Amino acid sequence: MIKQLIDKQSAIYSERPKFYIADHLVMHGDHLMFMGPDTRWRRGRRLYHQYFNETACERKHVSLQNAEAVQLLRDLYVEPDGFMDHCKRFTNSTTMSLVTGIRTPAASAPHMRHLYAVLDGISEIFEPGATPPIDIFPFLAWLPESLFNNWKSRAREVAQTMDKVYGPLVDRVLKRRESGSEFRESYLDMVLDQQEKLQLTRHEIDLMVGNLLEGGSDTTSIMTIVFIQAMALYPDVQKEAQEEIDAIIGEKRSPEWKDYVNLPYVAMVVKETMRWRPVLPTAFPHATSKETVIDGMTIPAGSTVIPNIWGLHHDSRKHFNPNQFNPLRYKGRVDLAPIYASSPDYENRDHYAYGSGRRICPGIHLAERGLFLAMAKILWAFDISPMRDAQGHPLHINTDPATGYTDGFLRCPKPFPVKINLRSARHQETIDAEFACAERDVFSKYDV
Repeated sequence: MIKQLIDKQSAIYSERPKFYIADHLVMHGDHLMFMGPDTRWRRGRRLYHQYFNETACERKHVSLQNAEAVQLLRDLYVEPDGFMDHCKRFTNSTTMSLVTGIRTPAASAPHMRHLYAVLDGISEIFEPGATPPIDIFPFLAWLPESLFNNWKSRAREVAQTMDKVYGPLVDRVLKRRESGSEFRESYLDMVLDQQEKLQLTRHEIDLMVGNLLEGGSDTTSIMTIVFIQAMALYPDVQKEAQEEIDAIIGEKRSPEWKDYVNLPYVAMVVKETMRWRPVLPTAFPHATSKETVIDGMTIPAGSTVIPNIWGLHHDSRKHFNPNQFNPLRYKGRVDLAPIYASSPDYENRDHYAYGSGRRICPGIHLAERGLFLAMAKILWAFDISPMRDAQGHPLHINTDPATGYTDGFLRCPKPFPVKINLRSARHQETIDAEFACAERDVFSKYDV
């Protein structure tokens, strides 16, 4: 059904439903995720593709991702209890560096804390049921907001927070350019170099930057946290992945992107992580631009269509025992996700974590590399296990989708008890050496 509708008829199914909150209270029509497929949306997607296409990720961006993943290892052995913050720093710093040229050297960086406040606000305000169904019953906009938990004020607070975070970041890049800096490698620099032709408003620029920071900072970090959770619960999977890595890599270096083709089991672990506990249980709503008929059913123009990602990933007709973490379900299917997403063989699709059709995640190539690097390096460096009580019994790790994950549009594991131990002193020496190289050769050219 997804292939027939969202992919094959993407011209019809690429619309967005009307979002009163987004259009009138928070983003004011300038956020790419909420735009219909008009000229501005196509321009934004074209700019995203220009910078984040597969060739650019393969030749340029992956070196930064590798360096940031090395720091992730260092952060994890220095302060293992802060693993959730370290995963967030890893993805935030990668995205910040690419989008603005400004790194996140530590999880305590103000711009990171402020961005995650924005992400929490967006996730909460757009969670189904968090606000009145204003798009279905427009008259609700005229009723006192106090009847619905002050929804308008909460939405405006999110908008104000976004302005306070994104505007100053853009200002920093503008000042850097005015100062005569030779650095012109960020996405925002690329856009500003074309501004005479593009004629973007300042608000469009701010939200274009914000959209990338939102998309790149949260989803990959959550998937990495889910991966750590799964490794603690499935030691046999962890052991098999480590044996594969040890046979190919050894202790003298950590895995790199070039190793993907030689680590098929690790690739299966990445795919199974994305299937097992998707960040988005449902995809962002699509809408139809005209009436269509599918299997004898009429779908009127203007209908809202919401792909059920959780349902697709946990369909027992396709995935035996879907609640079990089993990478071998992907045996023989370890090509990168874009290959399966574009294939006419919908039965062989690996997962739907990146969406479908014309609105498929524009950062798919970057995310594929970042997830593999993070997971492969963590498996190479650490043994992950549940924490134990005084009697030596493993503490419970809650993976119940109803109670073990945060509320909101994006679902992240709630804090869980886990031990992350270095596998050997030799691994630590390698991490320290690679981190020193990363600081010297990669991090030094970015602002902080």
